[in-house]
This record gives sequence, structure tokens and C-alpha cells, in this order.
Amino acid sequence: MTDTRVPAAGAQATPVGSPYFAYRDGVLHAESVSVADLAERLGTPLYIYSRAALHAAYGAYRDAIGSHDVLVCYGMKANSNLAVLREFAKMGAGFDIVSAGELQRVLAVGGDPSKVVFSGVGKQASEMRLALEVGVKCFNVESIPELHRLSAVAASMGKRAPVSLRVNPDVDPKTHPYISTGLKENKFGIAIEQALDAYRNAASLPGIKVVGLDCHIGSQITEASPFLDALDKLLDLLDLLAAHDIHIDHLDLGGGLGIRYSDETLLSPTTLLNAVFERLLARGYGDRQIVLEPGRSLAGNAGILVTRVEYLKHTDSKLFLIVDAAMNDLVRPTLYDAYHGVLPVVPRTDVVTRNYDVVGPICESGDWLARNRDLAVAEGDLLAFESAGAYGMVMASNYNTRPRAAEVMVDGANFHVVRSRETVAQLLALESTLG
Repeated sequence: MTDTRVPAAGAQATPVGSPYFAYRDGVLHAESVSVADLAERLGTPLYIYSRAALHAAYGAYRDAIGSHDVLVCYGMKANSNLAVLREFAKMGAGFDIVSAGELQRVLAVGGDPSKVVFSGVGKQASEMRLALEVGVKCFNVESIPELHRLSAVAASMGKRAPVSLRVNPDVDPKTHPYISTGLKENKFGIAIEQALDAYRNAASLPGIKVVGLDCHIGSQITEASPFLDALDKLLDLLDLLAAHDIHIDHLDLGGGLGIRYSDETLLSPTTLLNAVFERLLARGYGDRQIVLEPGRSLAGNAGILVTRVEYLKHTDSKLFLIVDAAMNDLVRPTLYDAYHGVLPVVPRTDVVTRNYDVVGPICESGDWLARNRDLAVAEGDLLAFESAGAYGMVMASNYNTRPRAAEVMVDGANFHVVRSRETVAQLLALESTLG
């Protein structure tokens, strides 16, 4: 896929992902802050987030919800920087977590534990105890063994754990197989055919209180039909549970709404939720609370990754643009064959446009960030990878002993460093030799 959105010098172009990253006087800006200035002051690679973009994304859900009883639990595995979490907490969001570490981040920013849902297939007993101590809203249980362990832990503390069983509806979300989570072959959830027996089992356990029904079919979904197909199966299951005197207080539909990386047609929260509300009302479940777990759609287009061009390498078969960011900074292209738009921070007209593969310095052939992009660049230029606010920094590593990037949050004409750049000294300090 060739990126054709590179603007001419001085053009007032709008990057595809977010209006909060746009050109002013020939320089890419994050809100009212020059990206070039940030890179010069803070170095590269550099993650830059827009506070306004985070608020706008959450506002789209708030507007779609209206007066309905819906709890938005930010899927914080998408981006767990404390500054990002703090913004969502202040806006009233809950959180979808998958580890005790993520729960501790929520607590650190003043998040309300009673708005936390604890997902994940491998919860440890110590994690269960912490979540019970602080009073999370619900455990999204994914297997029978987990259910029994949770009951034992809760009973040992004199508590009953609020539980929602994650049901696997075997619905194809029509997305990348690595981020598809609702098919029979996926590791997540309990097969819907076994759900009644699982709920009856849960209701019989001394440390369990059944409160919800959970489903999450995948990520980067751009059509309503997979959500609605799954919802229909969940509503049939609600009918079956009601017939066996098992009451469900809330219905957790997960997350998964996609964002624009290139030319996707997006599914808006309003379009999805209007269809959901209509079906719930028609089936007699209009009084049930809905829980949503969006992550990517809240943070994805609120961030960019800025990198500097180190070398232009021309071979007989390929032109390589070697930058200082690498797969350890943004692994999505290597892991998912993912596409991110590439924009020059300061567009040029004085060099020839060529078709490049953009690669990093890591010693792996898989260390590439973009392929077949038409770019007019020279050594020392800055590039911005769009739509990097989700599953970017949070998946970064120290491979090749590369310190992780700094993160900065822009707020209008101001910016705040929300994570300092790591140093090699900090990495070595955690290790020791045998003497």
C-alpha cells in the first residue's frame, strides 16, 4: 500500500487519523505545538499524544450513550501511560484491566475500582486477592478452573466475587487473526454451548456472585454485523439463563471498534449503540446496564511516533530508508503486518520522491515500520507514524539494549513529558553478574 498523502511544502494538509495532528506553515503540529520543535528538544524516537484527541474520542462515546445506563471501561492495554489513564479517570471512565499491574496503575491515578472490570485468561490468586481487596466491579471469568480458584480465594477472605462469564460466541469479527478473540479456536472465553452449565456451576459456588454476561469478539472491527451477531447469541443466552432463575445485571459487549489507519470506513459509537439499544429493547432487556471496553478507538488516533532519518540506502532491488525508531518501539507492523501512515514532519520539494521501505536499526529482517511508501526525504529529516497511540509504546521492548522512547502529552500550546526517555544505565541497574 503506497502512502499518497504526503503534502507539498507549506501545504495545509490534515493527516488521515486525527484533526489534532495537522500542518501549519509547512510543519506538522500536535494541536498548537510544532512536532519539529518537540523532536529537537526531547530527541527521537518520541511518542506524542494529544489531550484534545483523547477527550474527543471519549466524547463520541458519551454522546452516543445519551441517557442510557452504559459504563465505558477504557481497555487500558491499548495505552497505559499514567497521564492517559488520568484523563479518562477525570472524564468518568471505568477501566478494563488484565493484570494486577494495570489495576495498580488505575489506583495510582485515582481511578474508581468499582468501575473496573478484570479480564484475562490467566489471573493469579494474588491478583484476585488485590482486586477483591479494593472492590472491583466485576471479574470477567474465562474458564471453569479460573471460576473455582476465584471462589476459593474469595471465600478465604470472607467475600463473594462479582462475576461475569466471558462467553465465546464463535463469531468472526472479520479482522486480523491475531486480534480475533471470539472464534472457537481462540483461547478466550467459554464456549456458548457450555455457558448454561458454567453459570449454574458459578451460582452454586460459595465465593461467587453472578452479576453479568461478557463477550469480546476482537479488535479493529469496522462493521456492525459481527457485534450484532454476537449480541443476538447473548440475548438468546439471557433468555435461557432467566428460565433457570439466573439473573444478569449487566451485559458486557467488550470493545473492538476500529480506527482509521488508511482509508477504512469506520463504525461510529452512535451507529453501534443505537442498534444495540434497539435490539435490547425489542427483546425486553432495555433495563440492563451495558458495559463497553473500548481501547484502540479511544487512544489510537490520539498519538504519533516521531523518528529521524539516519540513512538512505539504495540497493539494486530496493530502496531503504533507515530511521532511529525500530520494531522495539512500534512492533505492530512486524507483528500484524500493520499499516501506519507516514508523514514528513517538514515536507520537502527539493528532493526527488522515491519509493522506500522504512526500516529500523535492529538486527532482524523483520525490523520494518512501513513498506513501499513514496517519500521525498533526506538524511536528518523527521517522520511521523500516524495512529500510534494504541499498541505502540505499551508494547515496546528493550531488544538490542535499546532504551524505550520518551512520551509527551500536548495540551493546546503546552506540552508535558509524561514518561522520560530510558537510559542504558537504568537498564543495566536491574541486572547483576556472578562476581
